[in-house]
Amino acid sequence: CNLQPKDAAKMPESAWKLLFYTLSWSYGIYLLFFTDYPFFYDPPSVFYDWKKGMDVPTDIAIAYLLQCSFYGHSIYATAYMDTWRKDSIVMLLHHVVTLTLIAFSYAFRGAGGGCLRAGGCAGGAALGLTPPPGPLNPPCSLCPGRFWFRLYWFPLKVLYATCYSSLQSVPNIPFYFFFNALLLVLTLMNIYWFLYIVLFVAKVLMGQMQEVNDVREYDVEDSKK
Repeated sequence: CNLQPKDAAKMPESAWKLLFYTLSWSYGIYLLFFTDYPFFYDPPSVFYDWKKGMDVPTDIAIAYLLQCSFYGHSIYATAYMDTWRKDSIVMLLHHVVTLTLIAFSYAFRGAGGGCLRAGGCAGGAALGLTPPPGPLNPPCSLCPGRFWFRLYWFPLKVLYATCYSSLQSVPNIPFYFFFNALLLVLTLMNIYWFLYIVLFVAKVLMGQMQEVNDVREYDVEDSKK
């Protein structure tokens, strides 16, 4: 494709993440909108009839297996394989938090909430063809989908269900503060990455960028340091 060497080096990372997130988001959409699960339209239903040790449907268990294996690999990939960026430390933290949420929510049978997050909210950022939570790969990240899914639907659907509805259905639900603290950390990270997009837009509008670049990338001199 006549890519510059710098861009060619990042191509495998971007292509892999685009492929995975597109497929995983599509599967999440299938679970939320093309099955009998009411999670998206009725988020409190995640906790209806909840009990310890309840069975997890096979199709949701498959989604958990895929997400868990991906984020387990992503911890290693971010540290040793991907291009190191200004937000790579935050990216590592994101993967650790997400993997913890995936494992614990499966173990304590909060699988419906995990399905809601992966399909309708977090993974929805792939609509902009941007691997959530990044690389930013402008201008695709300017798609309103990133704001809509991560800063609107995520609090409206996921946080509402876990922070409020869970206590209404299961007053003594285990690890309430643990799960919600991690979800709030993810929310702060979503705001953090959205600010990068705002910074990019501001630089473009003010004429400070002659070409489209990822604002998280280090300058050449910074990279040498």
